[in-house]
Amino acid sequence: MPCAPNRAGGWSRRPLLAGLAALALLRPGERARGQELRFFRIGTGGVAGTYYPIGNLIAGIISSPPGARPCDKGGACGVPGLVATVQSSEGSIANVRGILDGSLDSGFVQADVAFKAFHGLGAFAGQPATGLRAIAKLYNESTHLLVRGDSPVRGVPDLVGQRISLDEPGSGTLVDARLVLEAFGIAESRLQAVYVKADVAVSMMRKDRLDGFFVVAGYPTSSVMEATAELGARLVPIKGEPVDRLIREHPFFTYDLIPFGVYPRQPTIETIGVGALWLVSADLDEELVYGITRALWAPFARRLLDSGHPKGREIRLETALESLTVPLHAGAERYYREIGALP
Repeated sequence: MPCAPNRAGGWSRRPLLAGLAALALLRPGERARGQELRFFRIGTGGVAGTYYPIGNLIAGIISSPPGARPCDKGGACGVPGLVATVQSSEGSIANVRGILDGSLDSGFVQADVAFKAFHGLGAFAGQPATGLRAIAKLYNESTHLLVRGDSPVRGVPDLVGQRISLDEPGSGTLVDARLVLEAFGIAESRLQAVYVKADVAVSMMRKDRLDGFFVVAGYPTSSVMEATAELGARLVPIKGEPVDRLIREHPFFTYDLIPFGVYPRQPTIETIGVGALWLVSADLDEELVYGITRALWAPFARRLLDSGHPKGREIRLETALESLTVPLHAGAERYYREIGALP
């Protein structure tokens, strides 16, 4: 069986790169003789976040177009004839909507956003997305609150009056930033709120047009790395009794730590975390999802996940069924039962 041609999910890859790399491996006439080519779209997030590079990494793992180089000896990898492509998006909410309207085949979604979508809450009020299904939990995402190095902000209550980006509409970050503010009793109107992606927020901080921003992402994320390394920005803890109450009321959140040494000159930071889920529609072909799930957990994939991105090391079969706030897809469920991960 051929394996995926794209062996890295680099930080600066463009959308469709995994698919284009795969197509470059086709020999003349191979498409006509081999399997039918099928494209599979993965919705991620902004290019400065973590979803995007992880999406490129996974796209390379599951892709296996006709004519791809042979698998490692004894290793099954990729889905025959599949070319996975990565699409940057506004984030979790946009990815759910893309799955529902068919503009995406799959997407990465925060567990809390998935829960609200499935049950028709929040941005999906009155329109429960009961057709959402999960392939796996990928890893935990951390809520980053970043401010300028000379900022007086030492905790969430100090954000009042500050120019803070909550991320753009359609993002899971915006959902969670609002929940954090609500937990601390801070009306959004008491901030000078801005709604831009993290990479734009860093640019605005560089020009002294912004005091800080939220981003929910797996660490390390490039926007926070850039701001801390080049601008001297610092992370602010999200902790205290309001956080205790938030986690009691919303059990898809967990206590989290951003460890010392992840970002330049930053101590260990207390914050909240949420699982990153890989979602599809219940209508997606069962055999296809079975093959994708099998490819994701192949030995070949393990080597790439461990070396392709720091968060890739956390994408593990042992935790794949944790924090699932929507049902498994039938194809994924069949795979997990087959290997004994489900009774």
